[in-house]
Amino acid sequence: MTSRVLPTIIKILGSDTGAIMAVNTTDNEIKRLTPEETAELKKVLEQKRDALNESAREVLNSQIMEEIRAADEIDQASTEYEHSFEYRLRDREKFLLRKIEKALQRIKDGEYDLCESCGDPIGKKRLTARPETTYCIVCKEEQERQERMFQKKRQQQRSQMEF
Repeated sequence: MTSRVLPTIIKILGSDTGAIMAVNTTDNEIKRLTPEETAELKKVLEQKRDALNESAREVLNSQIMEEIRAADEIDQASTEYEHSFEYRLRDREKFLLRKIEKALQRIKDGEYDLCESCGDPIGKKRLTARPETTYCIVCKEEQERQERMFQKKRQQQRSQMEF
């Protein structure tokens, strides 16, 4: 049996950009998740959350022990550098943790598998790959394209400002 391919769906994203995106979709990509699939992804999100929390606890405990052992100035400087690096990693993990908490709340609200931007189903494949996502692939690609354009403009402005 061959899978039936739905006609190409044309989405117009943002009237200010005038961008038109064409996406080929199949039946299973546009369906909402079943309660079983949602429960499975909820479990994955909870495991990720627990792992991040445990990692943060371990780092905090190890930093306390390192502070006790840092005897001379060189050791202290090295320890401070490592702590700074760890804090940057923790900031990234905090951001991910907030996204996970948001995804768990969206599950409770019944909006988990719907794109925040366009309201269409996100798709099981995308949610399986990145369970904390809030955008369908089309909207995420458009967001990334906008970000790249913004970065390019900033780089051009900076290069014009430098003498």
